[in-house]
Amino acid sequence: MDGAEALLESLKREGVDALFGISGGAILPIYDALGKQQDIWSILTRHEQGAGHMAEGYARATGRVGCCIGTSGPGATNLVTAITDAYMDSTPTVFLSGQVHSANIGKDAFQECDTFGITMPIVKHSYLVKKSADIPRVVKEAFHIARTGRPGPVLIDLPKDVTEGMLPGEYEYPESVNLRGYQPFAPAATEQIEAAAKLIAEAKQPVLYVGNGINAADAADELMRLAEKLDIPVTTTLLGRGAFPGGHALALDMLGMHGTAYANWAIHEADLIIALGVRFDDRVTGNPKKWAPNAKIIHVDIDAAELGKIRFAQVPIWGDVKTVIGQITEKVAPKKHEVWNGKLAQWKKDAPLTYEKTGKLKPQFVLEEIARATKGEAIMTTDVGQHQMWAAQYYNPKNTRSFITSGGLGTMGYGYPAAIGAKVGCLMGHRPDTDVWCITGDGSFQMNIQELATGVLYDIPVKIAVLNNSSLGMVRQWQKLFYSKRWSGIDLAKCPDFAKVAEAYSTTGITINDYDEVADAVRAAQKDPGTVVLNFLTDAEEDVYPMIPGGKTIHDLVMDGSGKTVPVGGMKKEEVEAMVEVLETATASEYAGEWNDDLKSGQQKI
Repeated sequence: MDGAEALLESLKREGVDALFGISGGAILPIYDALGKQQDIWSILTRHEQGAGHMAEGYARATGRVGCCIGTSGPGATNLVTAITDAYMDSTPTVFLSGQVHSANIGKDAFQECDTFGITMPIVKHSYLVKKSADIPRVVKEAFHIARTGRPGPVLIDLPKDVTEGMLPGEYEYPESVNLRGYQPFAPAATEQIEAAAKLIAEAKQPVLYVGNGINAADAADELMRLAEKLDIPVTTTLLGRGAFPGGHALALDMLGMHGTAYANWAIHEADLIIALGVRFDDRVTGNPKKWAPNAKIIHVDIDAAELGKIRFAQVPIWGDVKTVIGQITEKVAPKKHEVWNGKLAQWKKDAPLTYEKTGKLKPQFVLEEIARATKGEAIMTTDVGQHQMWAAQYYNPKNTRSFITSGGLGTMGYGYPAAIGAKVGCLMGHRPDTDVWCITGDGSFQMNIQELATGVLYDIPVKIAVLNNSSLGMVRQWQKLFYSKRWSGIDLAKCPDFAKVAEAYSTTGITINDYDEVADAVRAAQKDPGTVVLNFLTDAEEDVYPMIPGGKTIHDLVMDGSGKTVPVGGMKKEEVEAMVEVLETATASEYAGEWNDDLKSGQQKI
């Protein structure tokens, strides 16, 4: 067996059933081996970035490790955006890159680059394979690292002579992995669970703040049991959408910059925040010193580095969120929060998501219609921009792993390739009957529009809704609000006719510009067995609200285009400012106060 054949056999042992990528000189041995087997579906993409995002979409939809490949030099550098995206969103992926012959490394050979060095800051681990015999071990380790602990991308750089070379003996695949220095399994300390239970028992206005860690750990069922046992409302991050079903009585939907007013108010008023699989990113907290000023924090995360990084936690718990939720649920007694939930129910009535259905077609209306037609059962991917926020607001997925978007890196061009990858995962039997929709914008769609060829050629049916406002909408909104309407670099009026582009790729395209046409177009797309591009001509003047400007607080929340901030109950702004001043001069230990005294030796050592 040669190195390429050993590589594919190793991938099969790890359950890889689809490989996204583009062939090239340095990886010809691998593609030669791919042509001689039928167990791995080799999908030829039109750009390596698209291949990377497909691997991400596959991983996010299925919970398995996504895998893609690019050749040396430009093929590898085209993967960098997807690798970074996977790193920031903790997506389990293995990226295979070709490399020039070992003897030519470091000599500026044709299509040579230091892929190992370039990607070092954006991966969990990198390998430059030097011997054909090492391939099985490297693949076993790479997949183990990618899927365990905090998931993420791993790079395997494969020189051409390594994939061409023969293994010295019989092929053997390792049965286990033992990596000194990498022990991702962290059992939570009993004292920490007890301390968390104590805070929960004392809380009168708790909130469950949950993120992508719930989806990554397949902990949605455990979260539901905890929330219902303790009668605690749940708010999710952007990447946490789907971790808790929209429409549930305890659902507060998304929080943060463009989250619901009632979710942000709940966080502001909470006396306890149970943070599960989240990292307190800036789009959630705004100014972290003024966020949730009167709340104590229980923070559960698989990555110890996240504990205390942004916000001090009275009870930091390093461990697998699925396991920890189960331990907490067993430890606590059932509880009701009728007064607190009653207040939140009133806030939902007072400040629902709204828009004016007047004039040109509103993008929110399109999202509502797609939500009605799919009943929240479809997998939804998005690109990045205004349409992403509207999708997060108006599409309430009922199932985990059903809202797939680029969060940390915010990658335009992510949505459609990710949708292809998600649908491939469905077609390979992981979620066979699930429809996949991509919500995109006219700017984002053009970033990887060439992947229509991939979707159509391989009959990977995805329904694509382009919210076409002829501009880079989110940039336009910020220029309108913060840069005195000095329009610059946003005009996409010369966009192609996306319906005709779809036809050019031999698939269905429909243009919609009126409210009365939306429902019929969505249902026509659902009935069509192939790829469909719905080109919705929407109002360019429409902005995303609610909005908390970057770095600001709940007191700066704007509900609509009037620009007026909305007062929030509870602590007054002056009280918050006074508390912040005290906290800024206190050490973390002083901030913890009596809670550190209570924990004593039970405080977990990281």
